[in-house]
Amino acid sequence: MTQALRTDRLRAFVGRIASLVDDAVLEAQLLEAGGAHLRELIAHDDWLPDAFAQPDPERYQQFLLYADARQRFSVVSFVWGPGQATPVHDHTVWGLIGVLRGAEIAQDYRVAPGGTLVEEGAPRRLDAGAVDAVSPRIGDIHRVSNAFGDLTSISIHVYGANIGAVTRSVYPASGGRKNFISGYSNDVLPNIWNVSKEFPIP
Repeated sequence: MTQALRTDRLRAFVGRIASLVDDAVLEAQLLEAGGAHLRELIAHDDWLPDAFAQPDPERYQQFLLYADARQRFSVVSFVWGPGQATPVHDHTVWGLIGVLRGAEIAQDYRVAPGGTLVEEGAPRRLDAGAVDAVSPRIGDIHRVSNAFGDLTSISIHVYGANIGAVTRSVYPASGGRKNFISGYSNDVLPNIWNVSKEFPIP
């Protein structure tokens, strides 16, 4: 018998992030508490539906798992095929990144005086269970890549907006910046509210 997905884990996580947003806690508190909740979520790999964990051979996938009704936050699974990477980009809002499967390499950047984009520190490897944070306040520009050339990696991201609808920027190697809106790879959401599947009546 196939084990039922523990979608209650995602449902509980969404509730905890909503409570932090409802309480309008300071960003530093939100990132600390939200990071702890995300760490708890990704400690278990029994809740993400397969449909939102599929790589694409052409580019990384960004699957929306949940969006707050007032677009105050969103939860997204990023699925990285072997060797795939983002361009250098920003977010414009706070964000939390937790690695569920595999590993990622994150390289931070900053805009130096005169507008030149420079690397900020050494690349960091984030293995399964690791949580990272971004925001305009603490550092918002980075490039993320799959640490593996032969395996899929998956990370769970939480953002302080409906990130697929936010106008952001990429920073081409040729210089300058270019606006983009990422959108999402999926047209449907996982149903995390169907409790009957978790607790069937005998």
